[in-house]
Amino acid sequence: MTTSTLIPVAEYLSASYRPDCEYVDGELRERNVGESDHSILQAAITAWFWNHRREWQIEVRPEQRVQVSPTRYRVPDICLLKANQAREPIARMPPLVCIEILSKDDTLRSTRERVKDYLTFGTKHVWLLDPAEREAFVCTQRGLHLPITGQLLVEGTDIFLPLEEIFSALD
Repeated sequence: MTTSTLIPVAEYLSASYRPDCEYVDGELRERNVGESDHSILQAAITAWFWNHRREWQIEVRPEQRVQVSPTRYRVPDICLLKANQAREPIARMPPLVCIEILSKDDTLRSTRERVKDYLTFGTKHVWLLDPAEREAFVCTQRGLHLPITGQLLVEGTDIFLPLEEIFSALD
């Protein structure tokens, strides 16, 4: 059995990690990042939303710390905030969208836990992209679902992510 040293939340918040770590109930959790397909997809998605930020009144934040509960801080690959949302060092209001890009070392258990944290926190749109399979999923409390169209959509807005165009960045 492996044991881990728990650290206080204040210590986590006052430290810097490269890459940033998540904080879950006193435990630091490393994030799986750094390989080219993950990085390329993250850049393509960030650029897409950056280019539409004024039109859609959003802020795009790669690797923004999000406090999903008093003892949990997650770091989604990308999140979208409403442009009028208060600008804080750590997002403490649910993002409009949280986007996770799978890395080869991500496990189903850790991914499900992260998605559940976003949804429980109140994030209405959680998207999961798999660069290896070139698939995207809409995450809900009922599970993972393939999008009905070739886009990921934020209902009630003009905000969308064109999957074929985004995945073509990997070619």
